[in-house]
Amino acid sequence: MNSKPSISVIIPSYNRGWILKEAVDSVLSQDCQDFELIIVDDGSTDNTAALLQTYKGRLKTLRQENRGVSSARNLGIKKACGKYIAFLDSDDLWLPDKLSLQLDFFASHPEALICQTEEIWIRNGVRVNPAKKHKKISGHIFEQSLPLCLVSPSAVMMDRRLFDDVGLFDENLPACEDYDLWLRTSLKRPVFLLEKPLTVKRGGHPDQLSSAPGLDKYRIVSLLKLIKSGCLPNDRYQKTVKILQEKCKIYGTGCAKRGRHVEAEYYFNLAAHID
Repeated sequence: MNSKPSISVIIPSYNRGWILKEAVDSVLSQDCQDFELIIVDDGSTDNTAALLQTYKGRLKTLRQENRGVSSARNLGIKKACGKYIAFLDSDDLWLPDKLSLQLDFFASHPEALICQTEEIWIRNGVRVNPAKKHKKISGHIFEQSLPLCLVSPSAVMMDRRLFDDVGLFDENLPACEDYDLWLRTSLKRPVFLLEKPLTVKRGGHPDQLSSAPGLDKYRIVSLLKLIKSGCLPNDRYQKTVKILQEKCKIYGTGCAKRGRHVEAEYYFNLAAHID
């Protein structure tokens, strides 16, 4: 591995030995080799350790007790040596020119601190088209990102200075940690888009965090943090409150239907009294 790389690639993984090899190989096959590859094993109990041994000398492995994907990514960031940080989820893939084209983008846009690529979506082995609500845009995307996440961890590359500005992943969030970070990022910085699909986003498997039910609960936490932060200008404050109220009502209604009436009342009250 390059001892002074331009890019640090971070793959967090927990019991993903069955698919991790494909992600790793897609990094090692990049036409740009100016990177270090860091795998953060988040306490796996499967064959992950044995698999990573087969790559000895080609990557760096960090191991911790199981603390979740936010903690795993944060550990990778803290140990990274590169000027730029790129994440890859263990079930996703990169096309061979992903890193080189993003490096080229930063070279020609010195004002940029973060960019992402378009994606190819695969669900249960079949290519699918994202819905209109998932359409990515380039630039100032804060308002459009309030309803749902428009940035994919596997598609981004960022200047590591960005974390000094917006902070790391919130380790108190078991899910939607990316939604939380990208909202904090897009509040302060434009998120640029390379329109070429260079990331393969794969889903449909049972252990996929983004397919878990009730994720709006964590988006509500993220929105509430922003509202209480004092960082939102008035127009963005009002838009954030509106989205929070909508999510509280939807999530509260779901709780009520499932007989969780105390929890439902909390979210209905939150929607009624936040301003």
